[in-house]
Amino acid sequence: MQPTLRTVVVSVAVGTLCALTAALAVLAIGSRPTILLTSPSATSGGTLDAGVISSGDAIVSKRPDLALISVAVDSQAPTATAAQQGLATKAAKLIARIKVLGVADKDINTAGYSIGPNYTPNGTIDGYRANEQLLLKWHNVDTVGKTLDALVQEGGATQIGVGFTLADSKAAQAEARNLAIADARTRAQAMATAAGVKLGKVVRVRDVTSPSYPSAGFASVNAGSASQVPVGQLDVRVSVEVAFAIDG
Repeated sequence: MQPTLRTVVVSVAVGTLCALTAALAVLAIGSRPTILLTSPSATSGGTLDAGVISSGDAIVSKRPDLALISVAVDSQAPTATAAQQGLATKAAKLIARIKVLGVADKDINTAGYSIGPNYTPNGTIDGYRANEQLLLKWHNVDTVGKTLDALVQEGGATQIGVGFTLADSKAAQAEARNLAIADARTRAQAMATAAGVKLGKVVRVRDVTSPSYPSAGFASVNAGSASQVPVGQLDVRVSVEVAFAIDG
């Protein structure tokens, strides 16, 4: 075969192959089903399944039923031993007052304990400071103010703070989760209607709530006569992601 003829034959073959590939691609596109949204299938090794995916959010507000009280005492002395001994005396007085108020042993926890040198502004040591911090669970949120006053005035506490939470947040979380899933369904139905398809059954639900424990956090309190500590409400938040099949 002459070189010129060989070139012509090869060119024709390449052109034919390209045309065939394009034709197959067109046929493949024309035969694909309509897909509203797609997501990786959890069971098909990463392949795509047709479906509608939506998110849902809900907030349920509840009045706290548990107060977390942070209370501490400290002692300063020329030596570490003296500072520790002074702290032990103050802590014993504080704990005794805590128990008189009705706090059970299981609701009293040591949150921190430290002993170290105390430095002056020019960097020299002028003694030692010891500190002990306790965390209390107080189950009557309506009497928190009086409790704080008693811990300072009669218990000798030098640092105090309070936060509110729920003793058991599961019921509130379940309520919020139901509302979040209903919200996801409403959004999915709106998308399906707009796309002209029928929403099918739920094929996957995923909780995407940011990990947290319902709490208002701690706030420092300057306890005094008849301290006022408003309780307010806590927001329990739940976010979900729901995948629906497409019927028909």
